[in-house]
Amino acid sequence: MSVASGLAIGSQPRPELAQRAVREAMQKAGIEVANSVLLFLTSEFARDPLPALKAASREASCVQVVGCSAPGIFTDQDWVLDAPAAAAMVFGGDVALAPVHDPEPEALLLALAAPNAINTTWLSQPGRRFGGVSGDATGQGPFSVWHSGKGAIAGHCEVGISGVRGVVGAAHGVRMLGEARPVTACHGHDLIFLGGKPALDTLHHACQDDPLPLHRLMAGVADSEADILHGQYRLTALVGANEAERSVTLARRLEPGQRVFWALRETGAAQQDLAGTVDQLVAYLDGQPGFGLLFSCLGRGPYFYSGVDRDLELLQKRFPGMPLIGLYGNGEIAPMHGVNELLQYSAVLGLFHV
Repeated sequence: MSVASGLAIGSQPRPELAQRAVREAMQKAGIEVANSVLLFLTSEFARDPLPALKAASREASCVQVVGCSAPGIFTDQDWVLDAPAAAAMVFGGDVALAPVHDPEPEALLLALAAPNAINTTWLSQPGRRFGGVSGDATGQGPFSVWHSGKGAIAGHCEVGISGVRGVVGAAHGVRMLGEARPVTACHGHDLIFLGGKPALDTLHHACQDDPLPLHRLMAGVADSEADILHGQYRLTALVGANEAERSVTLARRLEPGQRVFWALRETGAAQQDLAGTVDQLVAYLDGQPGFGLLFSCLGRGPYFYSGVDRDLELLQKRFPGMPLIGLYGNGEIAPMHGVNELLQYSAVLGLFHV
């Protein structure tokens, strides 16, 4: 296997952690020189990640080091939150991370971005982008995304993965509360009427008039019923409710005619959704994957599953020994219904056949 992962955990954010993670991955892959390295560092490195990038580059004997910082990271071995750590995946043989200039519309691109670098112009450019949004503890680091072994000045980067066939899917992990209804009146972020009824009334009805668990409630937004049926919808958080106007304010702007359904974030639904997504991806891949990349919301991992990452456990059981790397970020990027979307509270999984 020319692709492998490594994980190193310490008490201080020292460059040696990146070196150890790369060395472990190189040993597993059985290579002495890597074509490229995917390196994720915890947020403790965000203020000065350059020494860690140089250490990873030296250990791998290559300059193509791509990655970002994140509040938490993981590999097929384990996950890490609240401790300095480095996760690395090395690519050898015919597999490599490579810059793509003027990508084709169907090109699959690994995309990483800082929170302040997300913009619709970049996301809407040709290519199917998948990946995550980085983060650091303070938001004040010099940069949190890197490629070619140095900081990405634009705040985002994208690379192709050559020598493989890949498929990507998103698992939202919510239970629908009733049917989707058309937006019949809205103003910006305010949903006023849904299916001809006051939006707040439909929300109370969906929750069976129990106290609204606003921290777990979401709205699913799609352009058609068919998109919802195929899981091609966007989740958005509820910002608040207006009792006087019986409206609901969402974190996403709406348009009349869109379909909206209320949903509840649940661990059981999240596991079922991810399992179904894995089944679909394996069928599309038409072969067992050689490695995987997973981008999970910080609000979905161990914090969501009461101290255990059930998503990671599911993948470990489904694909024993498969190299995997990923992060818990501030958002997830996935191609959906023909466009690249920025998601929330989701898990975006890429599986690749070598």
